[in-house]
Amino acid sequence: MSGVRAVAQTKVIKRSDSKVLERLGHLADERGLEIYAVGGFVRDKLLGKKVKDIDFSVIGDAVAFAKVVAKEFGVHDPVLFERFGTAMVPYRGYQLDFVTARAESYESQSRKPKVWEGALDDDLARRDFTVNALAASLNGENFGLLIDQYDGIGDLERKILRTPKEPEQTFSEDPLRIMRALRFAAQLEFTIEPATLAACKEMAPRLKIVSQERITDELMKLMSAAKPSIGLRLMYETGVMDIVFREISELSGVEQVGQHHHKDVFDHTLLVVDRISELTEDPVLRLAALVHDIAKPRTKRFFPDQGWTFHGHEDVGSRMMKPIGRRLKLPEKTISKLVKMTALHMRPINLTREEVTDSAVRRLIVDAGEDLDGLMTLCRADITSANPKKVKRYLTQFEALKKRIAEVIEGDQLRAFQSPVRGEEIMRICNLSPGPIVGKIKTALEEAILEGKVANEHDAVLDYLYEIKDQYLEC
Repeated sequence: MSGVRAVAQTKVIKRSDSKVLERLGHLADERGLEIYAVGGFVRDKLLGKKVKDIDFSVIGDAVAFAKVVAKEFGVHDPVLFERFGTAMVPYRGYQLDFVTARAESYESQSRKPKVWEGALDDDLARRDFTVNALAASLNGENFGLLIDQYDGIGDLERKILRTPKEPEQTFSEDPLRIMRALRFAAQLEFTIEPATLAACKEMAPRLKIVSQERITDELMKLMSAAKPSIGLRLMYETGVMDIVFREISELSGVEQVGQHHHKDVFDHTLLVVDRISELTEDPVLRLAALVHDIAKPRTKRFFPDQGWTFHGHEDVGSRMMKPIGRRLKLPEKTISKLVKMTALHMRPINLTREEVTDSAVRRLIVDAGEDLDGLMTLCRADITSANPKKVKRYLTQFEALKKRIAEVIEGDQLRAFQSPVRGEEIMRICNLSPGPIVGKIKTALEEAILEGKVANEHDAVLDYLYEIKDQYLEC
């Protein structure tokens, strides 16, 4: 442990804590290697959190050591990146990541770092924040001994995020650390130290050289926080949102004409995101809350007799989501869900404001399909008002709608809706070949079911087919 500073013989890990860590220490001792648990594992251990993704810094060849670990642990498929000196060994629910202790830096316009081997000091210095620049030895008599070069312990106690080196240098080396600062602020509910926050703002444009996949990964991690609004507001205040997701920045602002003003859509959106985060950990639903009003700036209109309106913002927003989702490199399944959620998010709310027909409820059930429960969760989170009486009234109406939906689903068997009379039967009865007329007849049958003209039962729909088929065959 030459060249590193231990903290008053503080032991952050005990041998009884983890047989896995103890075995790794023995394997390193046998080969004359120094090995340290580093970063988030040590931080979360001090915060009392359980973690099974563990990073290790190896003073020597980390890939060679990982191969030894894999063999000793009976793991046949370690993931090796020999070019980068890194390896991952999955073992009994653990993800063990080994890295050759190194120093690194980025060229001004490069997305890839220059890397060279170094000592533990170098490895800790390249970490993003002092609370992540903590290490614990796994070797021999020093097992579990905490190493803190940059007062990370003090910053944990103060709940502060600060860079080990000058923040401009840290962010210049890897601009993604700007996003990580905002993400950790949300996840840990820590404050970003003023100089570090100022550097985030000044250097935000440098995020443009970072791959979209890495940025989106950080955004999704931020959205997994208990209160994502902390990080989202910091993204806006530092200018990061303008670069990463400009459509969300455009939600901010209130305009007034005479006595008429509209509430700040950005503030409303953050409130909805926090509310849905209390109801679900589903990252896609949380993202749906972030984008549900994304088209309001584009559909905002003022009418003297009505005030501010946002007519059609759900339809415009749903059309915006596909190009936005692809720009963010989201999976196509996620994009499709966001398109649907944005398109439908006003439907349940509107149904609580009018006399609800079974037909309208059926259409909502069918259009939402497997996403109905998620849509209802989003809509519940979207019920916001500064007036508690209004919120109580809306929630009462919303719960009544949920009950009505459940009754219709049970009565009409609509969960996986399609006409019980299928295309093959339509073609046989009407003596048709495959073509558009078959589709039109099938649509007519489904419309009749949704309108309540016909029960969602095979024989009833078949009778209705005989009743209407001639008008289509005569065309």
